Amino acid sequence: MSSQHTYTIAPGVRSIRADKALAIGFPEHSRSALQRAFDAGLVLRGGVALTRDSAVSGGDEIVFSMPQTRPSELRPVEIPLDVLYEDKHLLAINKAAGMVVHPGAATGEDTLVHALLAHCKGSLSGIGGVERPGIVHRLDRETSGVMVIAKTDAAHRGLAEQFSARSLQKEYLALVNGAPSLLSGSITKAIGRHPSQRHKMMAFEDSARSLAPEEKVAEFYDLEADEDENTSVVAGGGRRKSGPRDAHTDWEVVERYGKIAALVRCAIHTGRTHQIRVHMKSLGHILLGDAVYGWKRDARIPEKSQPKRVMLHAEHLVVTHPITGKTLDLRAPVPRDFSSMIKALKTAAKNATETA
Repeated sequence: MSSQHTYTIAPGVRSIRADKALAIGFPEHSRSALQRAFDAGLVLRGGVALTRDSAVSGGDEIVFSMPQTRPSELRPVEIPLDVLYEDKHLLAINKAAGMVVHPGAATGEDTLVHALLAHCKGSLSGIGGVERPGIVHRLDRETSGVMVIAKTDAAHRGLAEQFSARSLQKEYLALVNGAPSLLSGSITKAIGRHPSQRHKMMAFEDSARSLAPEEKVAEFYDLEADEDENTSVVAGGGRRKSGPRDAHTDWEVVERYGKIAALVRCAIHTGRTHQIRVHMKSLGHILLGDAVYGWKRDARIPEKSQPKRVMLHAEHLVVTHPITGKTLDLRAPVPRDFSSMIKALKTAAKNATETA
């Protein structure tokens, strides 16, 4: 078992969940790691074990230990990785579309984690737990592009702090239907879960609820009491609807393909679920291939060229190296299916013009 840690809740905090309190005090530990400490009865206040939803308040002293990490049962699988940068502290890759980041109930042995175990020969940060070694952030299965992986715990802590503080730069390329009338814009509509279709998010015109400082940290670790119900714990231990969260996307048109589609570059300043997909839909421009948010087959595009996935690519990530302090400017070339889609759109736009 690792050494004991002590954390005193800041004065003035009326009431906060114990798991959120630990996320604030020890941001280097993942949600799953903190959950293991609670499950093992290793989080104490006054010698009494706390549960994750125990209420703690200003002045409370929390003592906890991290349980010994059990050996990973995941086996390394030799899956080729497109490496953009690597040193002894971290690794940056261009994730392939279709690759799941970490194992889940419906995944096989073809996840990024399986590939990392083989590539890094066990040299991965353990902060994310045995199911997510080295994983600092995620991309959806269908999204391709830049991901940064932590090989050491120190690198993991430094990278996690940058994601939490929103101090890094993230840019995506997206193919959307239609031709935006403007060349660029900024979207600040709040994003929340759809009231009836729980697998979807939606944009709200109303202002987002402001987050307290402690919530901003806990939010990064996805520590909502019940994410599906979009609730959060408030002072006194009760619950309220947390409502939509603030979201900010800047976008610009890179290229138009007649009235059929456009290539846009999106810089995101927050990290909401489906943020680019939801924000672009709110402008009336759904990402090609995004059936969840209403994309339908376009007859102007040849059948063989119809998108097989959501056409979203994480092109650019700028981070500060957590150990050396140097700026890492990471760029991922678009994959073949993305470039082929662009070629097909150019041809379709030309044909549409000639037959008009």
